[in-house]
Parts: sequence; structure tokens; C-alpha cells
Amino acid sequence: MTDQTEAPAAPEKSEDDGWQFAIVEIFGHRQHAGRTREEERFGAKMLRIDIPKDGDPAKNGWETVYYGGASIFSFTLCTEAAAMKINKPYERPSVMQIAHHDEDEPDYAEDGQFP
Repeated sequence: MTDQTEAPAAPEKSEDDGWQFAIVEIFGHRQHAGRTREEERFGAKMLRIDIPKDGDPAKNGWETVYYGGASIFSFTLCTEAAAMKINKPYERPSVMQIAHHDEDEPDYAEDGQFP
């Protein structure tokens, strides 16, 4: 029941455009976060969810997916910032540099104090 197509660049949002940011679970197995609204497609009401690509829709655009009402397991409203954070790409952990220990230097000074 999905139609994965690339949506054109989003027009300027207005308060009355019908979009709501939400986290949607489909059949309890798949989760999407993005802007949502109800649209009529193929003679039936469907959920349209636009998912930001790589967390930055201004740069990478949106991916649009449609679902029928019977496939929706959960629908949770959220903020735009939360939806963007959920779609943020994985960042590798930073590398921590460990100081090199010189074997010729003692671990403590002659007086028993650490350097």
C-alpha cells in the first residue's frame, strides 16, 4: 500500500496548509517521522507523510509515502524539531586521542607527587 515517490520542493508553509508534524507507526513494525496530512487518493482517504531526507529537507528534499487508514498503528503529534532530529543521519562517534606515555619518564616525581 505504499507509493514511494520523490515529492517536489515544498512550497512556503502557511498556518492553514493542513500539515502536522507527527511520528507514525505502520502495522506496529515501521516508524516514520515527518510532516503529515490527510489526502484523497484513488477515491479513498489516505495519510500522506513527507519524510525529510537525511534530516535536511531544504538541502536534500522530502520522500513522500502514502498509507491507508487501516495500516496506521499509531499517530503521535510532535514538533518540527523532533521530526527532524529523528531523521538526522547517524554520526560516527568522535575519536578520543589518548596521551602517549613515555616509558623513560616516571609516573610520579621524586617527591612522590604526580606531575
